Amino acid sequence: MTEARPTPNRTAIWFILATILLDAVGIGIVFPIMPDLMLRVGADSTADGAFWGGILMASYAAMQFLFAPIIGGISDSLGRRPVLLLALVALTVDYVVMALVTTFWWLLAGRILAGIAGATYITATAYLADISRPEDRAANFGLIGATFGIGFVMGPAIGGFVASFHLSAPFWLAAVFAGLNVALGLFVLPESLPPEKRRAFRRRDLNPFGSILDAFKLPGLGLPLALIFLFEFANLVYPTLWAFWTREMFGWSTALIGLTLAAYGIAVAFTQGVVMRLIIPRLGEFRTLIFAIICAILAFAIFGITGSAYVMFAAILIAALADMAPPTMTAMMANMVDEDRQGLLQGVIASLGSIAAVIGPMLVTWIFQVFAAAEGAIYLPGAPFLFSGALVVVLFPFFLRLGR
Repeated sequence: MTEARPTPNRTAIWFILATILLDAVGIGIVFPIMPDLMLRVGADSTADGAFWGGILMASYAAMQFLFAPIIGGISDSLGRRPVLLLALVALTVDYVVMALVTTFWWLLAGRILAGIAGATYITATAYLADISRPEDRAANFGLIGATFGIGFVMGPAIGGFVASFHLSAPFWLAAVFAGLNVALGLFVLPESLPPEKRRAFRRRDLNPFGSILDAFKLPGLGLPLALIFLFEFANLVYPTLWAFWTREMFGWSTALIGLTLAAYGIAVAFTQGVVMRLIIPRLGEFRTLIFAIICAILAFAIFGITGSAYVMFAAILIAALADMAPPTMTAMMANMVDEDRQGLLQGVIASLGSIAAVIGPMLVTWIFQVFAAAEGAIYLPGAPFLFSGALVVVLFPFFLRLGR
């Protein structure tokens, strides 16, 4: 007897996208006010504030790594709805803490809580996998990427504008939105994982490394998990170095840098929200993935060698097309595992992304420091992009193996 396909609940999908948007806005809302926030909690200078701000970012990524598989496993055992709602409550508390803190250590505690509550992304993705037909998962995961893109455009804009009234105002606003989302979820969000499809939570689920090893042991997942980790690792060159690279190459102002980041966010949102839904039915998931990987290699090469701002703007569009790769790979993997493993899978993918977010920036900033130094033997500020491109070229034969 053929298993009944899930019937998507449009209200639930909109709630999931609203949750993802809120998470993305909450991350981006901090960017324009970070220097003033660091001074508020005791930094002596902008340079000192940048150092402590880096610790905040590392702590957030580390908490996501440690807790993502755990939260994913809990959602496989207890259901998606309670985990999602509790994570949103935690985000609400974090925003209140961020609004009130006057010391760095309380701010660090808030960021640690936010990293744990970042499970909204993991559980939301598993929820979407639950209610999507297999052939629709890639396109629906693209909606998540598009929503993140919109959130990263809105977040800095909202943060910069609202903070003009008071430094804590963006956090109070985000807390209100998160609280409203909790209230909305209580009424409109049904459970997506029925009891008969749940699995028991194990002590091994408390070990993030154990969960990752478990996921790699699932048939056929080892290669795509390794590839999505390495691709995300390579792609971190953009958020890490964009401001420094454009300042070094073109002498751009902060405002112009922000505008290009917004343009990139809009391009990614359009690509993952519209283009993917048009391409995948025609090319299929594998060909779409290979097209995205080729675009990634081309974009890295252009950014690595160009000295023209006009060429760089064209490369932004190519880089946005490359961002079809992660949601496509995620959908391919989601279609390979059972319903009671979706939370584990999404948690492991998020943990691998967190590992990349901890170690990737340290490597690419070191490469930039070496090749952007005026006294260096070779002056090539785009070297980190060439490094990322070379990594993806090396991986390309392995991406081709996914077609099997």
